Amino acid sequence: MTDKRLIKVDDIRKTADERKCPVEKALFYITEFLAGPMCGKCFPCSMGSYEARAVLNNMTDGKAAEEDLFKLRRIASGMLIGSMCKKGKDTGRFILRWIDTAGFAGHMEGICPERTCSAYIEYTIVTAKCTMCGECLTACKYGAIYGERRRAFISGYRPFEIRRTKCVKCGECVPACPEKAIVVVDAKVKEAETVAT
Repeated sequence: MTDKRLIKVDDIRKTADERKCPVEKALFYITEFLAGPMCGKCFPCSMGSYEARAVLNNMTDGKAAEEDLFKLRRIASGMLIGSMCKKGKDTGRFILRWIDTAGFAGHMEGICPERTCSAYIEYTIVTAKCTMCGECLTACKYGAIYGERRRAFISGYRPFEIRRTKCVKCGECVPACPEKAIVVVDAKVKEAETVAT
């Protein structure tokens, strides 16, 4: 079993940078930092890391508040200035590196520009592309897709749809569709369309 304190901040940063969404990058980084290399000896780093994780969790969960960017900037700046070691300063620097990107701004408006944060997206079936083969129905383990497979010489099918209340947004239906009829859309846009109809 490896000692989590031996995990290097550089390794955490490299893995975090592989994520598309900057908010998810920052959340992954701070979570891994708390689980491993953070020693907890200085207040700006230890308290700042826990506070930053709480704010970033709100952002990825679709609960971002207007003041969250200000809070996060204050926390990260405090870590950069007040942390006693390079690890804490690097953590503050990593958050500040991404905070002014469109990804963070989008989360404040209820949209994940990268469409990776599940709270901000919906999966939907484009009926015009769907051939009713039922591959998505087979791929969905959660019973979130309903509709009827096409059968020869029978008409009056109920088209395939994704139940928003049952969909866990795992994305397994997307590669299963041979027609690429399942797409990811912004939940905010989908909600506006639903209200309009």
